[in-house]
Amino acid sequence: MTITPATHPYGPHPSQVADLFVPEGEGPFPIVVLIHGGFWRTPFDRELMEPLAEDLAERGFAAWNIDYRRVGDGGGGQAWRVTLDDVAASLDQLGALSADFPLDTDRTALVGHSAGGHLALWLASEFQVCAAVSQAGVANLYDAAHERLGVGSAREGLGVLDVPATVEFLGGTPEEVPDRYAATSPSALLPLETPLLLVHGDEDDRVPISQSRNFADAAREAGDEVELAEFPGMAHRAVLDPGHESWARTLGFLARVLIPSA
Repeated sequence: MTITPATHPYGPHPSQVADLFVPEGEGPFPIVVLIHGGFWRTPFDRELMEPLAEDLAERGFAAWNIDYRRVGDGGGGQAWRVTLDDVAASLDQLGALSADFPLDTDRTALVGHSAGGHLALWLASEFQVCAAVSQAGVANLYDAAHERLGVGSAREGLGVLDVPATVEFLGGTPEEVPDRYAATSPSALLPLETPLLLVHGDEDDRVPISQSRNFADAAREAGDEVELAEFPGMAHRAVLDPGHESWARTLGFLARVLIPSA
């Protein structure tokens, strides 16, 4: 069974769109918001998360697969707040859509990969949601800047970049723009006060597993309910494969927090 999504704008910019996957049946269905990664940079977009969105819808979850303005697309840098405002606006849009689709907005969870993991954790600090899942996520922006994560990545038309992704996203280092890091790094926003699942592979060469390990320790110390799922031999994008065991772990977590009888 293939479920065809409908694309909905949540703002006037071409990147302010999301695809809604609604299962067959009457509902109302719990919602999983999917947030793609790509170090907050173009040209990466929501296509990265489509296989997971399709799988969720086939299992009885509505999936809201979002795009947002990134570095090179109107977000990041001096417009760093634009990226955060976009993901927040996309979540607000679910309330309006629930008037036309069988969505249970009281049962909403967030799932983000890489930089999308950062955005999912940040959203969890701003919105009341049932849970958040970070898939190989950037949970500590201070460490990401100091460890120069994202250097060597390429962006279309610019070749290989020599600027750490977090520094490019926030328009400076933690020493240059401390207020931006304090407002955006999940590590600085604890406790998030929602159940968390951190999924990471020990062969991730884009975002080191220390990002999830250290954040899990800090979140538990702050009083949050945290599960850390480590997968030996798993690389950065393996979590985007709905056939991978890490996705089965994520599905089990989502079922527990969104479907009480599961």
